[in-house]
Amino acid sequence: MTDKRGIFQQPLWVAIFALTAAVVWGWAYPFIKMGMTEFGITSDMTGSKMLFAGIRFMVSGFIILAMMHGQAKSFKVQRPSCWWFILLFSLLNTTLHYAFFYFGLSHSAGSRAAILNSLGTFVVVILACLCFKSDKMTLGKLAGCVIGFAGILTLNMGGGDSGSFTWLGDGMIALNALCSAVATLLVRRLGRYVDVTVGTGYSLSLGGALLIIPGLAMGGTLPVVTWWGISILLILIGISTTGFALYNKLISCNPVGKVAIYNSLIPVVGAVTSCLCLGEPFYWKYVIAGTLAATGIYIINRGK
Repeated sequence: MTDKRGIFQQPLWVAIFALTAAVVWGWAYPFIKMGMTEFGITSDMTGSKMLFAGIRFMVSGFIILAMMHGQAKSFKVQRPSCWWFILLFSLLNTTLHYAFFYFGLSHSAGSRAAILNSLGTFVVVILACLCFKSDKMTLGKLAGCVIGFAGILTLNMGGGDSGSFTWLGDGMIALNALCSAVATLLVRRLGRYVDVTVGTGYSLSLGGALLIIPGLAMGGTLPVVTWWGISILLILIGISTTGFALYNKLISCNPVGKVAIYNSLIPVVGAVTSCLCLGEPFYWKYVIAGTLAATGIYIINRGK
């Protein structure tokens, strides 16, 4: 019998699209660090970090909106008051989310930040069970979340040589993960006010602008502009465009936990690519943390 559900609700395509979003987001970790190095942005250049991030997301948002215009999608928002919700979503999904992310990543190893960021995945699973009837808490989900959190704790084991907790590094990445988790839950309500993909374009372009403006006000610049730096920025724009368009569409028409849990692949991809691309030291606790996170994913996703 033919599956009459839309492509974004068919199990095979949900898995393919969710895995695609997770993999491309995992590659963002090394490319962000490479980009900041190529543009000459140092850890103390807060305004420049915000400018760099803002350009990425604003252009990505414009690309999504242009694509939706080409498909003759409606840009209409249900009513004017809904723009306040879109502004809130933009702040959480883009501005605060990535302000914390870029600050934290500039003070932390990419591989370490990638695994720590998986905290948001398990927070989404728990909050979704509290907020949506389609996501019910079960003993399996609870066990999966506990094991997943154990992976986060494992990441922070060891002394200074293996990487210890820092507020400017790990603390900012944790705040980024929490913003991402709350924004994921808000996607469902976003779909009530505007087409989800159009709303994603609005949030990225508006959220990016809200990063660029204070970045410029703080004296932010791109000190060194090279063709390789521009290429990295274009890659990051492509990552945002692909990842957010697929992920938000999936979240809008499937149980939140079912889609969000695939994001646990992000730390695995991010840790491996950071070690390979950036020459960062590899610690065996990354394997332990990644294994625990993957085990949590399996337990949450397995059938009864």
